[in-house]
Amino acid sequence: MRLLNEMEYVSFASGSGGNCALLRGGGVNLLIDAGISMKRIRQGLRSRGLDLEDIAAILVTHEHTDHVSALPMLSKYTDIPVRLSAGTARALLAEKKCAEKNLRPLPEDLCLSLGELQIRGVPLSHDAAQPLGWRIEGEKSAMAVLTDLGILSAAVLDAVRGCRFAVVEANHDVELLRRGPYPPRLKRRILGERGHLSNEAGAELALRLAESGGEEVLLAHLSRENNRPELALAALRARVGQDLRAAAAPREGCSGEIKLE
Repeated sequence: MRLLNEMEYVSFASGSGGNCALLRGGGVNLLIDAGISMKRIRQGLRSRGLDLEDIAAILVTHEHTDHVSALPMLSKYTDIPVRLSAGTARALLAEKKCAEKNLRPLPEDLCLSLGELQIRGVPLSHDAAQPLGWRIEGEKSAMAVLTDLGILSAAVLDAVRGCRFAVVEANHDVELLRRGPYPPRLKRRILGERGHLSNEAGAELALRLAESGGEEVLLAHLSRENNRPELALAALRARVGQDLRAAAAPREGCSGEIKLE
């Protein structure tokens, strides 16, 4: 998928097996989460002509392993700053998932500037210490990354307002999940207010994006067992029609580049 050229976003992996993406723009290169091996991250970067020394920071959403599994190695061998909420920083230290020297908790307003980008953490409802999504603004355009959340809060809906592009969770098809092999407790967790968005809830968030002038959405964190890309995209089209360009992020391997001017 392609838009234009002020910011570029590519997913390296998306799902319960691991999450990591590259954002380039405003004179900086950022990773959003690091839930795959350092080797795979380097492979993804090299496919874009980059390496770890080119990364200005890692934006970490929360402490679950599928978002941070590379942090022990990255913090051992690099000094890349890890930007995250104070609660997530405490959880990572308690679980020994990142060296303290790399952790740079956000201020209370959850805002920071990196290069020419203005970044705001978006509080999410998820079963983690202090999970965040991200709204990222360049000089001419804005985008949002919103996955691993159970409800569409006012803060989440506000985060997509005025964005041209958003990464939106579409974790599960509700009927597939209910009929599937997961134990009842896990099903309740996923369906709960601190779990994950269904295809229909993700489509509702995409509709809010479209209504405020958005152009493109990448559906992300699709469950291997409880979803299929065609189901997620069908739910989106049923709610949004053809008002957005849309694709589903691969669970493994890179998505197409999304470019914003």
